[in-house]
Amino acid sequence: MYLEVTNSPFNEQQVQQLNEVFATLTQNQKVWLTGYLSATASIGAQVATPSLVSEHPSTEVAVLPTTFEAATAKHITILYATQTGNAGRLAKQYGEQLQSNGFEVNVISMNDFKTNALKKLDHLLVIASTHGEGEPPDNAISFHSFLHGKRAPKLDHVKFAVLSLGDSSYEFFCKTGADFDERLEELGAKRLVDRVDCDLDYDEPAAKWFDSVKLKLQQGAVSGQTIQEAAPTVLESSVLYSRKNPYNAEILEKINLNAAGSNKETIHLELSLENSGITFEPGDSLAIYPTNNESLVNSLITALGFNPEKSVNVEGEEVTLKDALTNLLEITVLSKPVMQKIGEFTLSEEFHALLADREAFKSYTHGRDILDVVGKFAPFSWDEQRFVASLRKIPARQYSISSSLAAYPDEVHITVGAVRYEVDGRERLGVCSTHVADNLEIGDTARVYIQHNPNFKLPSDDKPIIMVGPGTGVAPFRSFIQEREERGAEGRNWLFFGDQHFVTDFLYQTEWQSWLKSGVLTKLDVAFSRDKAEKVYVQHKMQKHASEIFEWLEQGATLYVCGDKDHMAADVQNTLLDIIAEQGNKTEEDAKAYLEELRKQKRYQRDVY
Repeated sequence: MYLEVTNSPFNEQQVQQLNEVFATLTQNQKVWLTGYLSATASIGAQVATPSLVSEHPSTEVAVLPTTFEAATAKHITILYATQTGNAGRLAKQYGEQLQSNGFEVNVISMNDFKTNALKKLDHLLVIASTHGEGEPPDNAISFHSFLHGKRAPKLDHVKFAVLSLGDSSYEFFCKTGADFDERLEELGAKRLVDRVDCDLDYDEPAAKWFDSVKLKLQQGAVSGQTIQEAAPTVLESSVLYSRKNPYNAEILEKINLNAAGSNKETIHLELSLENSGITFEPGDSLAIYPTNNESLVNSLITALGFNPEKSVNVEGEEVTLKDALTNLLEITVLSKPVMQKIGEFTLSEEFHALLADREAFKSYTHGRDILDVVGKFAPFSWDEQRFVASLRKIPARQYSISSSLAAYPDEVHITVGAVRYEVDGRERLGVCSTHVADNLEIGDTARVYIQHNPNFKLPSDDKPIIMVGPGTGVAPFRSFIQEREERGAEGRNWLFFGDQHFVTDFLYQTEWQSWLKSGVLTKLDVAFSRDKAEKVYVQHKMQKHASEIFEWLEQGATLYVCGDKDHMAADVQNTLLDIIAEQGNKTEEDAKAYLEELRKQKRYQRDVY
């Protein structure tokens, strides 16, 4: 639509320039410009740019396809709780999109948010992942505790929306997001849109949630007309390769780090990133898409009585049943949503009783797979297509990167412990770890992408670090030391490593000893639990050096923990609290406050699983 000179405040040259610009704009660009002009306008329709002040508001409609009455832009706060970075990435992306629509936006980690600012909020968007068994991520522990405590203020003035990220294979799926959603409502805040809980494949439901939020916000900021439907949200990746578009990386090297006689198998895998453009930092993870074990797939198809060559549709892709069960669908994890879908195809009273009993369900599903269910609860009233529709897509498995890009350009290394165990007389295999150990050889390729982790990063080069990483938990610390060596960092480095036996299980032993000799590694303390009658673990070594650990912390050290969450990480944290209390002459509560302050300062970082 074109502007007429006689009905506008612009001279002929300005009109010509405006019409030339508008003729080149897309619909999205016009909507953005509309929002921008509205956001920069004051009450009374005086636009900030002097040359565009209008004396005839009615003729402005002819210039822009959508009219916004002058209004002060709403201020929106986006808080994110993230362990691996996905929630943070979404928060920043959505914040940028809202800013482009004329809103004032503040995107901030819950760890950095000042709780007294809650009283000043207008609109609050929460994007939260859930860690472990329904717990908030490390960067959200303090805020989660505050919000659920007695000091939390009334939030009657706040409008909010919650997006929850999680993994349905865990019992308390998306619990952290649900916690925030329910608590904000209890405090009087008004919900903009209903909470959406996302599984690992979160892109589409997250985008739909944001579109709904964006529409509500635009309706709240604009009056006097019907708003055009918001343009669909597209998650754009800053890199060429991603979860949706993995890179086929060639295997360059494969080594079993455990010596003969060990009851463990730990694979050091080196992959090529040459010409991929992929970059990463120490602390990031490499995600690998595995394939299911061929023997397990064949046994499952036989138990089902299905035709392996039968064509099935998996999210729009036509493949054979065998291909679907080998490459696309998860068959080794019994999550509650999957079991509920399976329950639609059986009249077994025992099966439905199992679904209804939380403790029985948890006990039965631990360590078992789809083949167990098919064998125990048959018959089922499904065919090939209905069966595959009850399963979820196989997710990538993430492994801490154990190399520095500065030390090994165009390569990425990971350290993978093969998982093998037995249930009901049948050997069970970790789907990705044994894919790496048994199937991948030098020259093969693996589908991979980088999972950035902003919550597990090195400090400045002059700061000391303490690293606690038993078993494969040592992986990221190999990348830390490589990186610090390449950068010539002056900060001191102290590693606590533990495993079963010194002779067979000292992962990367020669490298640690070389770094210790050269001075890159300042201190090394090891604990091998099965070399003596009395078991010794990394937390025992920490307690032995309590005075020096506290001294390092007082001097600004960052302490890192990587590995098993339920046992090792909990024991290490309890030991750390004891050290702080004893060496700092503090009460139990003061020690917890000290540790929480370290966490807020990003000087206590964990990558636990």
